[in-house]
Amino acid sequence: MTTKQYNNLKFSKEGTIGIITLSRPKALNALNTELLLELKDIVKAISQDETVHVLIITGDGKAFVAGADITEMKDFNSVMGLKYGELGASVFKKIENLKIPTIAAVNGFALGGGCELAMCCDIRIASENAKFGQPEVGLGISPGFSGCVRLARLAGLAKARELIYTADIIPASEAEKIGLVNKVVPPEQLMEAAIEMARKIASKAQIAVRYSKMAINKGIETDIETAIAFENQVFALCFSTEDQKEGMTAFVDKRVPEFKVK
Repeated sequence: MTTKQYNNLKFSKEGTIGIITLSRPKALNALNTELLLELKDIVKAISQDETVHVLIITGDGKAFVAGADITEMKDFNSVMGLKYGELGASVFKKIENLKIPTIAAVNGFALGGGCELAMCCDIRIASENAKFGQPEVGLGISPGFSGCVRLARLAGLAKARELIYTADIIPASEAEKIGLVNKVVPPEQLMEAAIEMARKIASKAQIAVRYSKMAINKGIETDIETAIAFENQVFALCFSTEDQKEGMTAFVDKRVPEFKVK
């Protein structure tokens, strides 16, 4: 991967774990057009980098992402609003469609576009002081970066309707109860917990992990018969990999497998 410098985000690696840190701390990492375009660029680079097996996304300072940039949006007309919404939605879809697993390490406010960014990741780990919400209707708009769609799928229709219609902001503990968050940890343990989970995922057979992600994503977007048939196909494909042979041989031999992503 290139060592390209960005104005609004930072990228680092710990072994096979990539870490994107959104960094507009004075604006609570609000998503403006420039940040979204930088995020699109780094996600494209990561998608082409075979050395990154798991991606963590977090925020700099006291917020994950406080939302889309209201200062930029307030004078939009409908055409500009559509373009902006389509940009955010397309970037988040690219994150969702990455072949590698993604973890959102939510370190504070995850509101509006921030909640939507967290929801496009596979797993969400939140600090105890994190807060989630889709407060857009209080600003005269609806969620624009796929929040209506993903919140309903993650938290269920009834809860999604409640949170979106009321613009309520909920603590991490409630987000965990409704299935929006996988785990809540003390603030000082957030990145440690995210990296620990990333390392656990990275220690497994990566082709199998990626096929599993494909089957999950396909399964929630189609009918059950098609989803099951697709799962059967990726299950079968695993038997053509060296990692399957190594994993099962190691199990029989009672040793730790040495996977090679082959």
